[in-house]
Amino acid sequence: MNWTDERVERLKKLWAEGLSASQIAAQLGGVSRNAVIGKVHRLNLPGRAKAGGAQNAARPKRPAPAAPRPATFQARAVTARSVARPAVAAKDDLDTAFEVEVEQLPVPANGNKSVVPMSRKLELTQLTERTCKWPIGDPLNDDFHFCGNESPDNSPYCTYHQRLAYQPSAERRRMR
Repeated sequence: MNWTDERVERLKKLWAEGLSASQIAAQLGGVSRNAVIGKVHRLNLPGRAKAGGAQNAARPKRPAPAAPRPATFQARAVTARSVARPAVAAKDDLDTAFEVEVEQLPVPANGNKSVVPMSRKLELTQLTERTCKWPIGDPLNDDFHFCGNESPDNSPYCTYHQRLAYQPSAERRRMR
């Protein structure tokens, strides 16, 4: 579709009247809402006040851009060894942190106290369509792995981890 001078003038008139982009597109015919919005921006037509906002409210000025980096800055190649790892806390801190995590684990939606299955401790390259892809541990640590137990058809998780991942919204609200 071509923007003729006549269609552009009609667009400007309808825009000034306060019609929405969808309404203008319907009146012009053969043009989408997004095409109208794009043309309005290219023509630099004035915007309209937001709902509930003051008619003459001006936008706050953006802060001036930061000074460019000096030319001597050189980017370092990031390697697997250059990733910063968190400092290891004292043993007592780890124990209390672990206990807090255990207390915050969600209870399965059916309310049964189920037994946590043993993980097969698979690496990313060992996962298949039929294995549970539930991550266990911190990806920055060497002992990070995936559950790896058998998962039902069309699911990335085993039955136990499905109950953790897919909780009804009422259950999630109660957890907060």
